[in-house]
Amino acid sequence: MKTEGNTVLITGGSAGIGLALAQALSAAGNTVIITGRDEARLQQAAAGTPGLVPMVCDVTKDTQVKALVKTLQQEYPQLNMLINNAGKAYAYALSNSARAIDKAADEMLTNYLAILQLTEYLLPLLQQQPEAAIVNVSSVTALVPFTAVPTYAASKAALHSYTQSLRVSVAPIRVFELMPPLVNTDFSREIGGEKGISPREVAAGFMEALKNDEYEIHIGQTRQVWQLLQSTSPAQALQTVNARS
Repeated sequence: MKTEGNTVLITGGSAGIGLALAQALSAAGNTVIITGRDEARLQQAAAGTPGLVPMVCDVTKDTQVKALVKTLQQEYPQLNMLINNAGKAYAYALSNSARAIDKAADEMLTNYLAILQLTEYLLPLLQQQPEAAIVNVSSVTALVPFTAVPTYAASKAALHSYTQSLRVSVAPIRVFELMPPLVNTDFSREIGGEKGISPREVAAGFMEALKNDEYEIHIGQTRQVWQLLQSTSPAQALQTVNARS
């Protein structure tokens, strides 16, 4: 996949991994549109990286998503890359009083169902382009659950399975899955995010994988976990991911 001259939409692009991806893609010569729920944060992100195009959109709200898609169709008909990065996570322990169903419903809506919807809405536009890509940002927890975020991990496992099906179904559109380990962002603060790698390291790994058409992108510790799974050591992989909990 070419790494320059693309028109890219990144959901959840105002901070963390999303902003790091936006900055890396913009620096490489791409037109980058970032979305998020918080207009002030979006404007701040755009001001810090000239060239980014901010658009307010809550990906869990159907009316806002439809409005976003309409704007893209009218103003950016050359859109050829969708990066589904917006996410939601609750850090808690499973128990009889955890109200896991409420937390899981929120996480599944943001991390899985909203991605299905936006992807379907934008497929006709992407299919018009000579070269196009969809990037789903999942997690190492898509491979092995992390008990500190149990239902978040389950939502990412669902996204992983969907991404594999999507890759087969929409070819020749390229479908990538970016699978970071723990990353040092505000999003991960509750689960010891300060011990994680930087968002810039994730973005650098993504850019290299994009160039090489590496569709399942294992960043940092995710690569170690994946190798353990391939070497018939799933129990050790589970222990590795949950060593912090």
